[in-house]
Amino acid sequence: MVISGDKGLSAATRRQLEKELDSLRAQRAALSPQPGELERTGDAADQADVIDRAEAAARLDRQIADLSAKMEHGAANSSLVPDGTKVSLRFDDGDEETLQVVTVPGEDPDAVTSDSPLGLALVGAKEGDKVTYRTPRGEITVTVVKLTPPKG
Repeated sequence: MVISGDKGLSAATRRQLEKELDSLRAQRAALSPQPGELERTGDAADQADVIDRAEAAARLDRQIADLSAKMEHGAANSSLVPDGTKVSLRFDDGDEETLQVVTVPGEDPDAVTSDSPLGLALVGAKEGDKVTYRTPRGEITVTVVKLTPPKG
């Protein structure tokens, strides 16, 4: 696969995608049938195990294809807040929080995905704007203190 440019993905997101792809490929390799395994006849439990492994492998193949497409083509929706954007928000109680917008969820607790309710509420927002988004506990309104687009 040839990847040209960053395709709108931050370096951190690219690293996260590569790490996830490596993990998925390792899981997929572990599910591959051993030579002669499919030709052997066994009891129903053996056959069920082979079917379960084939279904798991197919699921992993789809995930690998999806992530590979993101790596090659970038974010699917260019109308979202760009990957790598930093946003500082002020909540109604006065607390401020700085988050990084990401395309792919990872391990960073200070990240928000671009297609999450907050990420979608930030589309088109400018410093000083109030945005409202829905959470499981109801709607929240925040003030955008600062938006810093990714360097690039």
